[in-house]
Amino acid sequence: MRTSDNVEQVMPRYYAQRAAEYERVFDKPHRQPDIATLQAWLRKQFAGRRVLEVATGTGFWLPAATADATAWLGTDLNPEVLAVAQQKPLDFHKVRFQHADAYALAATVAPGGFDAAFAGLWFSHVPMSRRAAWLAQLHACLQPGARVVLMDNRYVAGDSTPITRHDDEGNGFQQRQLSDGSTHEVLKNFPTAAEFAALLGGRAFEFRELTYFWTLVYEV
Repeated sequence: MRTSDNVEQVMPRYYAQRAAEYERVFDKPHRQPDIATLQAWLRKQFAGRRVLEVATGTGFWLPAATADATAWLGTDLNPEVLAVAQQKPLDFHKVRFQHADAYALAATVAPGGFDAAFAGLWFSHVPMSRRAAWLAQLHACLQPGARVVLMDNRYVAGDSTPITRHDDEGNGFQQRQLSDGSTHEVLKNFPTAAEFAALLGGRAFEFRELTYFWTLVYEV
């Protein structure tokens, strides 16, 4: 299977099928300290900001992340996951949702209306060859000086789903099983601080590693 096929076809179908059970991954007891730390941290990152979120998914982080934000637009390609996100206890005077392709944000998101962006547990699914282009089109939606916050999983041996193969670009793939017994191959990368330094081209950034997650913050 080509990398493009996995991203454009397999990944959206997989997450649509996983919508009802996605948040079980956050129930792992040993991850609770990291999750609590991140929830408090996200609230501070977006206080007083107008935020564009990419790949909102089921909105697990939204109650904390949106608490002190001024406005929030959550976007995702899948209506199945957004339907779950819309059931969260949120202030819908400031939080709204929109269907959008994460790789074609300009088609649905008006530029310049946001002074922050967030993508949680998304960047690990971006193929290496598309990282720079994805960041560039995200930046085009933001105001100069906007804050960008990325957050994702670290690979932890014995806890993370193993990588079963790599393609010619170096992308890793996992075999994941849903509760219905179906098995899906999912692209999953674990970027490093050095890779972000190369991608951001000299832009200052803060890369932090918790036990099970990493965070990245920088300004456009």
